[in-house]
Amino acid sequence: MLNVKETYEQFKTENPELEAFCGTEVMKAYELCAEAYEKGCKLMTCGNGGSAADAEHIVGELMKGFVLQRPLPKAEIDTLEELFGAEGKDLGEKLQGSMPAIALTGGLSLTTAFANDVAPENGFAQQVYGYGLAGDVLIALSTSGNSKNVIQAVRIAKLKGVKTVAITGEKDSKLSALCDVTIKMPSTKTYRIQEFTLPVYHVLCAMLEAKFFNE
Repeated sequence: MLNVKETYEQFKTENPELEAFCGTEVMKAYELCAEAYEKGCKLMTCGNGGSAADAEHIVGELMKGFVLQRPLPKAEIDTLEELFGAEGKDLGEKLQGSMPAIALTGGLSLTTAFANDVAPENGFAQQVYGYGLAGDVLIALSTSGNSKNVIQAVRIAKLKGVKTVAITGEKDSKLSALCDVTIKMPSTKTYRIQEFTLPVYHVLCAMLEAKFFNE
């Protein structure tokens, strides 16, 4: 099993162009997220279109086993067995450790109601206002860096004391000016930015998993 340093070295070897362009920011983003989890906080993600798919993908890698299996602690499995017998034990053995994360793209009823009743550009912001606590982290994805609803979410994150990480293209943008850390992909083409984005958030998730579940 790789530790955090070894996981990042593998990323460098497999993605030399990407690491050279934004490696420092990737590590800064990892440190923000690791600090949040150490404090018992959570991550939130948001984006539109392909970036919405990436936002959901990130949550999927954090909330269950990614590279590692993440078995529950034996004490928790034993407690489930005491409470519910063999079914409790089976349940505990089939669950995996989680790093709390919420994709703001998934609240279909809420976001469509808010878009219809109030303001469509503020759907993510409303969720950050409701979910966000000081110490949390918002990962905001936008290939242009100028998506209005993503920017609004980051503004509310600032209000709530939520740290912010942008994943975007190589140009300076409204998003890059607002966020605590901006990971810029080495392209201005939407599809290339999206292709570069995948290994970036995969290494972020793998490093976090290595830190909290490597034993």
